[in-house]
Amino acid sequence: VQLQASGGGFVQTGGSLRLSCAASGRTRRMYSMGWFRQAPGKEREFVASITGSAGSTNYVASAKGRFTISRDSSSTLYLQMNGLKPEDTAVYYCAADLTGRTWPDQYDSGRAYDQWGQGTQVTVSS
Repeated sequence: VQLQASGGGFVQTGGSLRLSCAASGRTRRMYSMGWFRQAPGKEREFVASITGSAGSTNYVASAKGRFTISRDSSSTLYLQMNGLKPEDTAVYYCAADLTGRTWPDQYDSGRAYDQWGQGTQVTVSS
């Protein structure tokens, strides 16, 4: 499975962006998919995840109510980000679980994901 992230950009506070992550290859092997981010000088942080079966979602507290993760039938992953804040500035990475290690409660652990996209930069100005 290969992942290609896109959709990042530069926006002002309060603006919106929609990130996409196109999956190719043996996408039937994917279990959960997720978004992580890494700001300069900080560790990688979980943002959101969605399971492959029921479509159950999880979010980091700071993203709840502002971000929405979704996944379509072609295995493309999305992250709709509204009400962006300067603290959302980071490189955003999509990830796929190919072995089921995110179940039942490791969806927020980067080590549970097997494949990563290349990252897309999101910059929010104040």
